[in-house]
Amino acid sequence: MRTAAPSPAVTDRSSRDRLERAPRRRRARLTARATVFLTLVASILVLSIAPARMYFEQQAELADLERQAATLERETADLASRAAQLRDETYLERLARQCLGMVRPGETAFVAVPKQGAPAPPPDC
Repeated sequence: MRTAAPSPAVTDRSSRDRLERAPRRRRARLTARATVFLTLVASILVLSIAPARMYFEQQAELADLERQAATLERETADLASRAAQLRDETYLERLARQCLGMVRPGETAFVAVPKQGAPAPPPDC
């Protein structure tokens, strides 16, 4: 007796059960709602690049200007102390005597001249 070979179109019960039990791989689908959401998020990211860059540039410029302001404030304080020093009459008299060689009326000025030439002024002048 001859047994007939099963047709490929006909499956037996055990192979059908195996196919039903096997986990099916779900293909990820991109729905219309997800597409709109992703497009919206991408648009927001692209449009926020320029303002973010401008913000960081302004922050760097602000830090630079603050450094310049601190430097100028120090220089202003130095100049204010120098101006106050120049308003002091005793300091001015000392400068006139040391740097310019001035004397009061009736005083005699003596200058020591080195052998090689003219005397050098004091370092404060």
